[in-house]
Amino acid sequence: MACAHVFGIPVEGSSQEELLRVLASRKTDSQPYWIVTANPEILLRAREDSSYANAIKQADVRTVDGFGIWLVLRLKGIRTHRVTGIDFAETLVKMAEGKEWRVACVGGAPGVAEKACVALRERYPQLICHAEQGGNVAEDGTDDEAGEEARHRLTLFDPQIMLVAFGHPKQEQWILRNLNDFPYVRVVMGVGQTLDVWAGVVRRAPRVLQKLGFEWLWRLFCEPSRWKRIVWRAFILFPFRAWKDIH
Repeated sequence: MACAHVFGIPVEGSSQEELLRVLASRKTDSQPYWIVTANPEILLRAREDSSYANAIKQADVRTVDGFGIWLVLRLKGIRTHRVTGIDFAETLVKMAEGKEWRVACVGGAPGVAEKACVALRERYPQLICHAEQGGNVAEDGTDDEAGEEARHRLTLFDPQIMLVAFGHPKQEQWILRNLNDFPYVRVVMGVGQTLDVWAGVVRRAPRVLQKLGFEWLWRLFCEPSRWKRIVWRAFILFPFRAWKDIH
């Protein structure tokens, strides 16, 4: 698989097929396989926050999610695959149904994880899915009493796949802080707004925009208040800073 370093963070650029082969080859008693789907905002935050950069580096693999990363790497002559978090999360759910693995959806606004599990069970009737909102999570991954209770229930559910949707940097810091409490987890991944999409709270971009890499334009249309985050940081600041740094 191709690998580059952006702001000191290794980005492997694996394909879905490569990730699935790795998962299939791992022993049942292996440590959890932690996947980070990297986008420009995540890498910029890691550049600015050494604690977050350390968390990202602890993951087993960092895929290329954001179109901006894929494009800058391509212009640098580094060929990578693009694997979006929501697409690979769906792939993991399909795999879980076939293997009878338990899936935990963690995070989101109140009620979102539950709605996401309901929607997933409608598509995958044999899926074993558990939802936890997870309480209030700080940027360093610490949580409150409700979060502690949620983690206790998660240990009782004992998932093999954990999809964590606190948004960055919270979800990666939470994973780093708590992953050892779930020894039987096979795969863990931060999934951002994925649960919102599954729950029907947020509409995903039309497929043609997805293929063209213009999901950001759809998000800007739906949430114009995020223009600074979407346009300035992801499509102006990131390419400018990454171009000089990538190796």
